Amino acid sequence: MYLFFRKLLYIGGMLLIISLISFLVIHAAPNSFFAAGELNPNITKESIEHLKAVYGLDKPLWEQYIRWVWALMHLDFGLSFASGERVSLEIASRLPITLTMNIISMVFVFFISLRLGIAAALRQNSIKDRSIKELSLLSFAMPSFYLALVLILIFGLKLGWFPISGLQSLEPKEGILKWLDYAWHLAIPIFVMVFGGIGGLTMYVRSLTLEILKSDYIFFAKARGIDDATIRKRFIMPNLMPSIVTILGLSLPGLIGGSVIIESIFSINGMGLLFYQSALSRDYPVIMGILIITAFLTLLGNVLADLALLKLNPYARREQ
Repeated sequence: MYLFFRKLLYIGGMLLIISLISFLVIHAAPNSFFAAGELNPNITKESIEHLKAVYGLDKPLWEQYIRWVWALMHLDFGLSFASGERVSLEIASRLPITLTMNIISMVFVFFISLRLGIAAALRQNSIKDRSIKELSLLSFAMPSFYLALVLILIFGLKLGWFPISGLQSLEPKEGILKWLDYAWHLAIPIFVMVFGGIGGLTMYVRSLTLEILKSDYIFFAKARGIDDATIRKRFIMPNLMPSIVTILGLSLPGLIGGSVIIESIFSINGMGLLFYQSALSRDYPVIMGILIITAFLTLLGNVLADLALLKLNPYARREQ
């Protein structure tokens, strides 16, 4: 229970710091949502001042922040400048697809990287090892937007196997066909996210596995004639899991941030596309709402990774 409250205080403190920094940085950025209106001769200065008063932008910066944090504590993210809708409703309508894409891609990244990294280490300096290292380096170096455009050109425009935008076909599907249609539309975006994530993790798993293979218990296991499959299951995997769980927790910000590019390219109405559109229009309430939600999910992921680490390695509890 003590550990739970410590983690809860940690999340609350970090969210407060992140909110303050984000609030100051966003309001220090040049231009604003009302800049276009100020240049429009058909809009009077009084109208713009009225709009600023409606949204509370006529108050001092410190007062705006206190009011925003107080509303945030009541799960009120304010109103969008662009649409006039509640920010919480806009985020709630787009959050599920972004979370779904990131969770699916993380699961694939985890299992693929684990398998490739261990296989490369067990066959060090072989053709398989060199091939996996080259694939990992290609994944690490390939920009996600470039890979997405190449796949759209080949599989979307040339071959016509997959759609290149949106989440569903023009003709709505029902039942199981609806979910198959979603999977068909998300095939290329999720592949891009997975391919971009396996490179670094595969090399990390390979490096950890090579260190484990140098251990005395691995030497004695091989001397007893234990095969690679048993060594992988009984000796390598248990020693890899704590480090892999920690890395996955730290990789959450990259996956969520990467969805901004993917969703923008494939016109997927998720949080990433909403953030991109809001940044272009300087829609402060939406930007701040997305930043806070993303920060909360990232902190929550790290805390869950710590709790999973305690489950996998009880000795780590002494360090908490």
